[in-house]
Amino acid sequence: MTTNTSMASARLSDEAVIPLRTLDPAAPLDDLEWLDQAIGDARVVAIGESAHYNREFFQLRHRLLRYLVERHGFSAYAMESGFVEGALVDSWVRGDGDDTADRLGHVMANGMTSLMGAWEPMRAHLEWMRRHNRSAARPVGFHGIDMPGSMVSLLPGLDAVIAYLALADPEFPVDPALRETAAAFAAPSAFAAPAAIAAYGDLAPERRNALTAGLADLVAHLTSRRLTCVRRTTAEAYARALHSLRVTVTLDAMHREMARGSRDAMSLIRDARLADTVGWVLEREDRIVLAAHNGHLQRAPHAMPGMPVMPMAGAHLADRLGSDYLVIGTTTGTGQTLNTAPEFYTGTLFAELEEAPRPASLDGIMNATHSGPFAADLRRLSAADTTALRTVSEQRYGTYYADQSPLESFDIVVHLPQVTAAEPDPAALSAAPQDVQEPFARWMSMA
Repeated sequence: MTTNTSMASARLSDEAVIPLRTLDPAAPLDDLEWLDQAIGDARVVAIGESAHYNREFFQLRHRLLRYLVERHGFSAYAMESGFVEGALVDSWVRGDGDDTADRLGHVMANGMTSLMGAWEPMRAHLEWMRRHNRSAARPVGFHGIDMPGSMVSLLPGLDAVIAYLALADPEFPVDPALRETAAAFAAPSAFAAPAAIAAYGDLAPERRNALTAGLADLVAHLTSRRLTCVRRTTAEAYARALHSLRVTVTLDAMHREMARGSRDAMSLIRDARLADTVGWVLEREDRIVLAAHNGHLQRAPHAMPGMPVMPMAGAHLADRLGSDYLVIGTTTGTGQTLNTAPEFYTGTLFAELEEAPRPASLDGIMNATHSGPFAADLRRLSAADTTALRTVSEQRYGTYYADQSPLESFDIVVHLPQVTAAEPDPAALSAAPQDVQEPFARWMSMA
């Protein structure tokens, strides 16, 4: 990317700035009343983040969820976390089990994937949902939208389907070879993902093919036995089991593409299923808040370094929902961000943003506009501000830059001038697998 002199000094006008008084989720919400006009009747309000595990992104999503639930009746929080595992979190926020620190730690460690539940701000978020639901006329539920097993292990989804069939269709013998093969490349956490991917690649082709064929047979069987299964259980239990199987099939397809060396096809498969899962939630909830990485949520095709431009989940949702889909993107200034280098897996979880964002990037323009956290509604900009954003062609995502057209991607952008690493949650870590505890311990000893 090139940076010219005019772009080096670019900023939005003061009229574009909507200041955010605080990110504290418990603070009064009056400074968010501009959202009333901005969201209109949208059924899905998507809130992005530039990178995972930053304290400020957790707080922003928590505060916006609280506003949308309390002021607009939103009844679901859907997050970039495993669909299958998310049922445990949903049960807890609706009142199941006790509310001790250890119990919630177990829920966060086992009901959220990709380390999304390892952080104290996420605990505060879930605790607020449970408190709200105690007296709410319309409870707010939790839904994961991603593949199971931190996107490498088929076991959570396969086990959920096997358990359901034991109740709904006990006469049907599930081939034990399916689980045996899935166990050969299972991973306890995101830290084990590289080893799990390698283990899948080491499987004999006939075992991979048998796994794929067996999963297809399960889909055909469960689909054809719907009426019997629903009579023996419930329609909702059946629907959840079927979708759990479908996301597991998608994960298997992702493994097959990775084994072929096709990262772009793997991403396309994943994001199409993310959008399908949001649709599954929308069949049950009137209005949902959706939280994921900016790249998954943006309307315009996304391009990570070294990969082709691809339509992601947000493009599918925009196509299906039209004006019912509203996207809030985010940008950052300085601070700490998720480490995307291999050292992440050994405990260097975050990297320093040692430089301010490039002046010509979306982050650079937003960073030059206002010193505190603020929002800009891109649909209500002046002609001059719109022209300034039309010249933007990139955005910073953690430690790298990606091609970007903000006016095509987002409805609103929130800028956070400084981001920091979230604080780990002790109870969640103590309930996590050893391969999570060890790198976290190394990271915390270096802090």
